[in-house]
Amino acid sequence: MVSIGDVLVDRSLLEARFSCPLDICRGACCIEGELGAPLHPREEPSLKIAAEKLRDELPEKHLRHIRRHGCTEIYQGSLYTRTVEGRECVFVVYEDGVALCAVEGAWRRGLLSENKPLSCRLFPIRVRKKFGLDYLVYEQHHMCREARRQGAEKSVLLVDYVGPSLVELYGDEWYRSLKAFIESSI
Repeated sequence: MVSIGDVLVDRSLLEARFSCPLDICRGACCIEGELGAPLHPREEPSLKIAAEKLRDELPEKHLRHIRRHGCTEIYQGSLYTRTVEGRECVFVVYEDGVALCAVEGAWRRGLLSENKPLSCRLFPIRVRKKFGLDYLVYEQHHMCREARRQGAEKSVLLVDYVGPSLVELYGDEWYRSLKAFIESSI
């Protein structure tokens, strides 16, 4: 692990290559797993607004689930998006068999002021806590095997792939420091 400013970064993340082939993985990160996306509490109000505004776009099964249970849940003290039957996020829509985020789609079309949760945009990087500091870890999921292969083939660093989200979270100066550290380590 290394420290970039006040953020700890797992070394495996520094050299990781990643380029998500959505046409191959079919949006697996939105439909696999028992919990939805980790959320910061400040994201919850915008997701509630999104659930209301997207009711004409979301599958009926997801709408029923949101009406009954809401669009977020707390598990072991942490906030997450809800999932339907412990699988797909309540905000998933399908296009040609690919799971996509309705929130992101609406944001891109200018219908929502907030994009999908930051944890979704950072995936497969997760923000944990260690020694009271943010600790960035790289979760190497089986479903992302092709993304790792294509990232290596195209020589796309994971930190570049999610660069805009890292800048949003920690700022441009921090991101430049991260990139400088990686370049000096290669």
